[in-house]
Amino acid sequence: MKAFAPALMLAVSLAACGSKDAGQTQAAPVKAVLAPAGQDWTQTVSKTAEGYVMGNPNAPIKLVEYGSRLCPVCKALATDGYQPLTDTYVKSGKVSFEFREFLVHGAPDMPPALLGTCVGPQPFFPLLEQMFANQEAFEDALQKATPAQQQAIQAAPPAQRFRVMAEVMGLIDFVKQRGVPAPQADGCLTNMAEIDRLTKQTQDKGPEQGGGDGTVSGTPTLILNGRNLGTLSWNQLQQALKTAGA
Repeated sequence: MKAFAPALMLAVSLAACGSKDAGQTQAAPVKAVLAPAGQDWTQTVSKTAEGYVMGNPNAPIKLVEYGSRLCPVCKALATDGYQPLTDTYVKSGKVSFEFREFLVHGAPDMPPALLGTCVGPQPFFPLLEQMFANQEAFEDALQKATPAQQQAIQAAPPAQRFRVMAEVMGLIDFVKQRGVPAPQADGCLTNMAEIDRLTKQTQDKGPEQGGGDGTVSGTPTLILNGRNLGTLSWNQLQQALKTAGA
């Protein structure tokens, strides 16, 4: 990915897209739980302190992913696993799934994260999956940014910088086509409180060498019932879910 001025970059050194996996011990099977009448558990979505969670709030198996919307390994996991995860495991009421942003690429990750986190609970996961599906187009647009576009990003004041970057990446038109009005998108991209929160979340959870607590050394990092499994393929994650009793 093309580098931009240092002022645009976030402190995410030593983290990477992808990392090692880990094992898990066998647990007793858990029972399915019915969703409220007329619904399924994928319709139950709420905001948390660090992201958004889908599923039975009391699910005995809790899956958390720290991911980047521009990470190819995250995209591969979503492509292979999102549908079976939601259809088989979340809908059963056995598993809840929370996604938390981790800006592994620094500044380029910020615009899609800002747009994705401000749309509200119900659009959150559909938009996340659509961003993964269109990931290459966003990255390609940024890599092919003209010198004038690069200069515009670098010259923009801090409160406008990610809005300009999002425009270059084609993200504003992308979310407009999915029902997010331009004024709302602008508000998301210039929300300094959310920019600070996402930056702090990335720094706090990053590698210890970079001042974080070591939770995330690469994306996606998967946490299953509090146990850090690192990065897994869908087949590996599905086996971990079954081993946990799902």
